[in-house]
Amino acid sequence: MKDGRTHRDQSDPANDRLGPAHRRSALSRLSTEYVDVLVVGGGITGIGCALDAVTRGLTVAVVEQRDLASGTSSRSSKLIHGGLRYLEQFKFGLVKEALAERGLLMSQLAPHLVRPVNFLYPLTKFWERLYVGLAIGLYDLMAARKGNPLPRHKHLSRKEVRRRAPALAPHLYRGAVIYSDASVDDARYVVSAARTAAGLGALVLTSTKVTGIVRTENRVSGAQVECLETGNKFEILCGTVVNATGVWSGDIEEYAGGHGAKVRASKGIHLLIPRNRLELETGLILRTSESVLFVIPWDQHWIVGTTDTDWDLDRAHPAASQKDIRYLLSTLNEVLNTPLRYNDIVGVYAGLRPLLTGESEKTSKLSREHAVSISAPGLVSISGGKYTTYRVMAADTIDAVGIDQNLDLPPSATASVPLIGAAGYHQIRSDAEKLSQDTGLSLQVIDHLISRHGDRVGEILELISVDPKLGEPLAADHPYLRAEVVHAVRSEAALHLEDVLTRRTRLSVETSDRGTESAREVAELMAPELGWSEATVNHEVDHYLRRVASERESNNELDDQTADATRLGARDIRKGMS
Repeated sequence: MKDGRTHRDQSDPANDRLGPAHRRSALSRLSTEYVDVLVVGGGITGIGCALDAVTRGLTVAVVEQRDLASGTSSRSSKLIHGGLRYLEQFKFGLVKEALAERGLLMSQLAPHLVRPVNFLYPLTKFWERLYVGLAIGLYDLMAARKGNPLPRHKHLSRKEVRRRAPALAPHLYRGAVIYSDASVDDARYVVSAARTAAGLGALVLTSTKVTGIVRTENRVSGAQVECLETGNKFEILCGTVVNATGVWSGDIEEYAGGHGAKVRASKGIHLLIPRNRLELETGLILRTSESVLFVIPWDQHWIVGTTDTDWDLDRAHPAASQKDIRYLLSTLNEVLNTPLRYNDIVGVYAGLRPLLTGESEKTSKLSREHAVSISAPGLVSISGGKYTTYRVMAADTIDAVGIDQNLDLPPSATASVPLIGAAGYHQIRSDAEKLSQDTGLSLQVIDHLISRHGDRVGEILELISVDPKLGEPLAADHPYLRAEVVHAVRSEAALHLEDVLTRRTRLSVETSDRGTESAREVAELMAPELGWSEATVNHEVDHYLRRVASERESNNELDDQTADATRLGARDIRKGMS
């Protein structure tokens, strides 16, 4: 069958709010309506696939068993980068592709969420200046071919390094090279992409678990799902199921009897350190015996990471052990004048990379590239990949959907579809002072809102104009506002307290109390939006407190097995999830 589709690139603001109304409509429609594509997985890969498909004129639904970006896509290093170290592995194609995507995301698709960040690469040996300079020079040259919005690298003398990075022990370096990459609020990016897809017609359902596969003759023709909020079970019928579940991809393959690419999970942990504990003007990149260590500027904190170790335990809640934490601290302390202490750590988080694998390779050596396969008729699987290249991965996946259904699809259009918040970002940024004057909010708060919501900042300001109390901060010394909680429920698909504290905000890792002191206030703000009783508020708060306690305890365990068992002491808030 041939079916000439047309591009769709005009989002409808009336439809892009992922609140309770969208959820009710999606549940009702998907129990009876057929869709061209059913995407399983609400991380950046799955949402990217949904956005790509809907812009090509396909009808699309996304189901996610937990929250948007609840897995790997909220637990990354927060970098959009070409992968400088992949040059050493001669992965020139991967680096070139990633650098092109970096430029596109920064300049057109999401300038409010993807921002420049500088890194200092200390030189410890006399020959490194030539070697590293040539590598980073090639990195800049490859980026420039697609229009690089970032400055070229610079060489620094030992004196200049001492001025820019007093925290580094001067006897350990001979100079440095400073270069530019980009950072991203990974969870917010996924939410923005999901809203963009919804505005174009995609149906997005979180807390909806796939429990089986529907077949028609020899073809996958849909999925059996369960709404974890109500317990309702139904079937979603479709032309193709897209398996974009990352480290869970094998589960969907097993349901369907398919054979896609083999994936292994690699655990990466990160620490958050207060900004004032490290006297640095820029981020750092340090070579280690196994890989590299990043120190990344992140608002009021530094993100220190990452590790790269095999993980075959619980995939939903990977635990950071004391061994992981001590490794990062000790590695960083080797180059610092004043060592960091364990109690300098404000937050810890752990995520899993879905890596393409052969048989027995170390996870640090496994491929960061992606693979798309029609693993069974009616089932397309996407595995591996990098956050930076999610859009390319999505395009390849929907191309495979076209082959699976024998459709004459137009080429991917997402290179010209900005995420919501992007189109008027530069104008709203230039109006920041006037917005501050007009609203009575500090310029710091306005800057914070613009950096998270772009030209949709008016959605937050409108809430505050109706109820000025919503303009108050949730936590001392942090810019998150009460209005952002209400907005998270009305427009960003937040259904539970942890959704807000861990992904719509970062209070779970950016505060020493890990969000516990704000938990009840946030739950009470969510309650009228979701129809919660006092008992439900108490349940949500109690669960979050248990979650934080189990995470803290797991961080003190010496090995992965014990840390995993301790972290699982707090059950999932969603019904039917372990």
